[in-house]
Amino acid sequence: MQSETQPTRVLFTGYAPVHFACFGPLYQRLRALGSSVRITLSGGLRSRESRSEAYQYDEQALYNQFAGQIDLDHVQPVDAIRDESYDVLFAANTKMIMPKHVSCRVQIFHGISFRNKAVRGDNAGADAYFLVGPYMKHRFAEAGHLAADDPRALHIGFMKTDRLVDGTLDRRDVLERYGFTGERPVVLYAPTGQRHNSLETMGEDVIRALTERNQVDLLIKPHDHPKNKKINWPERLAAIETGHTRLARDADVIPLLHAADLLITDASSVSSEYALLDRPIVFLDVPKLIKRALAANDAMVDLQTWGRRCGMVVEQPADVVQTVEQALIDQGECSDVRHAMTADLFYNPGRATQAAMDWFKKDRPAVSVKTAGNEDEHVIEGEDSVCANESSPAGQSVESRRAAV
Repeated sequence: MQSETQPTRVLFTGYAPVHFACFGPLYQRLRALGSSVRITLSGGLRSRESRSEAYQYDEQALYNQFAGQIDLDHVQPVDAIRDESYDVLFAANTKMIMPKHVSCRVQIFHGISFRNKAVRGDNAGADAYFLVGPYMKHRFAEAGHLAADDPRALHIGFMKTDRLVDGTLDRRDVLERYGFTGERPVVLYAPTGQRHNSLETMGEDVIRALTERNQVDLLIKPHDHPKNKKINWPERLAAIETGHTRLARDADVIPLLHAADLLITDASSVSSEYALLDRPIVFLDVPKLIKRALAANDAMVDLQTWGRRCGMVVEQPADVVQTVEQALIDQGECSDVRHAMTADLFYNPGRATQAAMDWFKKDRPAVSVKTAGNEDEHVIEGEDSVCANESSPAGQSVESRRAAV
């Protein structure tokens, strides 16, 4: 552990707004420790001319989206961390953007969905894994990537979602920012960024149908780093905005989820997060996306355990309006599934950041120095963990909760 006279050097790296949104709650707690911790934020929105070239990172384009929430003096370009050493690196993406040396690499993940993209061999090599919940732990063990008794597997939870349930958010902030009065139900449409997502296949028809029906306030949150870069969705969707249909420009989806009375999505991990609120969810079917995911190497797509059971699935845009209106009436539909699902998906809901701080202050291991192995990419493929483990809720086994619903 670090001596009392030297600050602990903490580095966060990522390449998308969602990555920092997952670290943001812990960042605020670490910043409050003052001079005992020295924080650096690096990475940035990434781009490259061709697949044969190394990524270029624009740190200002990423972190300026969080101006007012962070100390911009903490932001450094990737080139500046190349020759630096740090005590702890936190990252939410699979391929960590690495400094020259780091003592402890921590994978905090950036979501969990039925596609199980986090559970793969590429995520092997971290010194600590902030596991989101029992389900993720089971899937890692099942895939042979992280044994159930591996001391690196920490029962931390998903820090990003703490504010959904801890009472710190005020719904009126979002409503006022987008000009909504609160008299209509608020519907949030937040698709995934994978190719063949619902925004690419039927999203514009869905938006038009809800807008023409003119019964809800609709917020549209395009994915912040879609795989298909050919369409600029914020620019394209801005043309269809009305007083009751608004394009959401928040870097963090959590306040939007908190404000919404109903979520429309497809294969995005936001459905798991939103289920913590036990509110209705409508899934737009994306058969081509799911087929591609199933055909991928080491595919761990799981539609059986929880999948889309926490909401209703719509196959055609013409059915969306009726499904949304019915779901808003029958809000208790699928409630039992949502409760069981979130107990399986999340450790420490509302308290994950505190669990992470406890690890940082008390249980963080002394680990031999790690060095970035690829100087062209400045990344290392990573994932693994260590710390205090919490039993399943109410003493009930994960398997029995799944079987019960």
